[in-house]
Amino acid sequence: MTERTSRTVLLRGGNVYSPADPFATAMLIEGEQIAWVGSEGAADAYASVADEVVQLDGALVTPAFVDAHVHATATGLALTGLDLTGCGSLTEALIRIGAHAAGRSGVLIGHGWDETGWPEGRPPTLAELDQAAGGAPLYLSRTDVHSALATTALRDLTPHLAELPGHHPTAPLTRDAHHAVRQAALAHLTDEQRRAAQRATRQRAASLGIGALHECAGPEISSAHDLAQLLELAATEDGPEVYGYWGELGGVATARELGAVGVGGDLFVDGALGSHTACLHRAYEDADHTGTAYLTAEQIADHVAACTEAGLQAGFHAIGDAAVDAVLTGVRAAADRVGLAAVKALRHRVEHAEALDDKAIAGFAELGLVASVQPAFDAAWGGPDGMYVARLGTERAGALNPFAALLRAGVPLAFGSDAPVTPLDPWGTVRAAAFHRTPEHRISVRAAFAAHTRGGWRALGRDQEGVLIPGATATYAVWQTGELVVQAPDSRVAGWSTDPRSGTPGLPDLTPGSELPGCLRTVVRGRTVFQATTTG
Repeated sequence: MTERTSRTVLLRGGNVYSPADPFATAMLIEGEQIAWVGSEGAADAYASVADEVVQLDGALVTPAFVDAHVHATATGLALTGLDLTGCGSLTEALIRIGAHAAGRSGVLIGHGWDETGWPEGRPPTLAELDQAAGGAPLYLSRTDVHSALATTALRDLTPHLAELPGHHPTAPLTRDAHHAVRQAALAHLTDEQRRAAQRATRQRAASLGIGALHECAGPEISSAHDLAQLLELAATEDGPEVYGYWGELGGVATARELGAVGVGGDLFVDGALGSHTACLHRAYEDADHTGTAYLTAEQIADHVAACTEAGLQAGFHAIGDAAVDAVLTGVRAAADRVGLAAVKALRHRVEHAEALDDKAIAGFAELGLVASVQPAFDAAWGGPDGMYVARLGTERAGALNPFAALLRAGVPLAFGSDAPVTPLDPWGTVRAAAFHRTPEHRISVRAAFAAHTRGGWRALGRDQEGVLIPGATATYAVWQTGELVVQAPDSRVAGWSTDPRSGTPGLPDLTPGSELPGCLRTVVRGRTVFQATTTG
């Protein structure tokens, strides 16, 4: 990473989103810290001593976003390679696969197919996939990354595949069989290919005003080598900071060796709704089973107790109601062993946490758990005609992702994308939470913005980060945006105000259909990691 300096930068002539001064128009940065926030008139005193003066021309300055759940290598591979996200049909998918495979050699990796929106209503057969890929070994993860298509050539590279749970001779692979073909595919990546993918993810994140990423790694989702390489890259090259989680049961020693901040992330208690592997109490509406349980409450308890005693944050991937209940039972058992105060102090995490009833939400609050959630899931799969209804029926689907109830109970929220499952898109994520497809689950834009900025830092135990006040870290973004508004407290849909007497900093109008803000500059600890190009 470029050597740090103690340069002084003055930003003026804009709008600064700061609790220190709701009407601030200027901010002074000294080295890596914010030195002052205030009015335009007072900024004159600092202009002569600043090494750089940035004329904001009305732009908005906010804390940089934190994406609390990403997979950097997989996201980069999708950004730079075969990405079927948004593909409209099976026919189109096969055409894209063929175009990507043409002229390429070695193992191919792609992502993003989702048969639920295709007119054919099914994924490709193994024969269709083999033909489209021209016989090449191809790994193609479903949009939720909990099942995958694999060509015959890749299956042949995967030892003992037919003996593993989740294997099917012609259909998509799930469970251990899926993990095995993914590992076989990723094993063929060179270090340079991996670095290029990780750079692509960090560059895209920086261009979107994201200043920090929580990488959710693990032996089933990536590898120790992948996480080590990503953390090294982030330590030596400018860009968003990366905080690594290692999702391995009993993986305290490995997490410490890697420099991970926690032993969790994608430590799977269950799978995903789209792949019929989320673990439920009651069977799916469109399948005669209740999904897959990967961990027992006893295993969860042992893991949480070991992490707590080691002073490391634990975390679990849990989507279905049965999986969430297993986490709560396990964490309670761990608290009985090592003490509730010790468990709460580490803010153990639950990733996704989609199927929550009032009892489960109360359990999160009781145990001090952080809900690391992805509002874009609801935007993608919620609503009366969405995948959630197909999998669970209207009543159960309407109870998913209850953000408002979590906030009312005092449960900390940290927003992320789970990229490449859904794209890096922070303002879109804030909009998805504020305009949830189930109205009673909506939260204010202000609360959603906090969950995507301060919430990500609080999930790391860094309560002082993610806010623009004197003494705080200078990690921020500058935005081109329209008129700033304040959302009225008595409405989750309308009620926008521009009344300056509110004394509340304004945020962009995120009403569906409005244009999202464009990032002009992203700064991480006082260093510019993204600068938008301008045209004459």
